[in-house]
Amino acid sequence: MPIDFHSEANRLTYARRSAGADWADTMRELARPAGARVVDIGCGGGVYTTAWLELGAASAVGVDFSAAILSGARERAGDRAGLAFRQGDARATGLPDDVADIVFERALIHHLDDLAGCFREARRLLAPGGTLLVQDRTPADVARPGTPTHLRGWFFERFPALLDIEAARRPTTETVTEALHVAGFDAVRTTALTETRREYADAREVTTDLLARTGRSILHDLTDAELADLAAYIEARLPPEGPIHESDHWTIWSATN
Repeated sequence: MPIDFHSEANRLTYARRSAGADWADTMRELARPAGARVVDIGCGGGVYTTAWLELGAASAVGVDFSAAILSGARERAGDRAGLAFRQGDARATGLPDDVADIVFERALIHHLDDLAGCFREARRLLAPGGTLLVQDRTPADVARPGTPTHLRGWFFERFPALLDIEAARRPTTETVTEALHVAGFDAVRTTALTETRREYADAREVTTDLLARTGRSILHDLTDAELADLAAYIEARLPPEGPIHESDHWTIWSATN
């Protein structure tokens, strides 16, 4: 059964990690975070909303459609100057025109049917000269084989039906680029990112994380028994001693208003 983003049981699933230094370095290359006003659409647990403040942004507003997920984001972030969260739709955030220097959309667009509508809203929010950054996986990103640093590939090795689900919902570079053009963005830059997801003490900690389905919506398509099978399958392929560094592969599309 697909993840229920509105369930209180999942309110913290996207709030239990931090943004990696490799992600931060890439954001500095693609945008100018120092002093910027950032809107993080599809902010989930607020991990990246707060990360923009750590990059020097003057303000960061996280927008998500789930009240439950936003409650987890607020709990994680605490009371920080320049930080706010609000409930809203990716195509109708309710924010004013020209309110952002950077609009960031991470792991959002594969959940949407109307990419151009989402990007039109981002363009409305951006001040002249502002930058839209869209981070998601393409079918090529998800098809990478499993390794001790790329655990996600083992999901699909063990349960090939998951790869069909994943590949069907992930947009191609051509699809995203075309939608950006339709929304009014001209030059679009594409960047590959290998992002550190998490460091685990050992294989048992990986198993615990997998069994909780933490921040991995695709695992909600497995039954509890299938998930236990997958966790055992992966643990058997990991070195018994840690630490274990997990990375994910992403594509970033950047465009200027």
